Amino acid sequence: MGTRPPPDRGVYGISVAADLSGVGEQSLRAYEREGLVSPARTKGGTRRYSEDDIDRVARITDLLAAGLNLAGVSLVLDLEDENTRLRGQIDGRRGTMPAP
Repeated sequence: MGTRPPPDRGVYGISVAADLSGVGEQSLRAYEREGLVSPARTKGGTRRYSEDDIDRVARITDLLAAGLNLAGVSLVLDLEDENTRLRGQIDGRRGTMPAP
């Protein structure tokens, strides 16, 4: 059995990403236009979605189902990304601090 690619590596074309996420291709394109998801591109310009992208699309659809519009979704995702970044910094510092 083969190994799975890293979750941030773009491997799925848009049609497969649409099937995996349950979101139409036009919606995926709209989310990209809004800056909500940024799939990798091949040298020829073909979109390649990663597992992380598919997870992010699932989060987008959850937020839309909760009643947010795309602008609200963008704000929530930005805050979640910033929170994740800051937690990583805190955890990194905890790893370098001497034990009390």
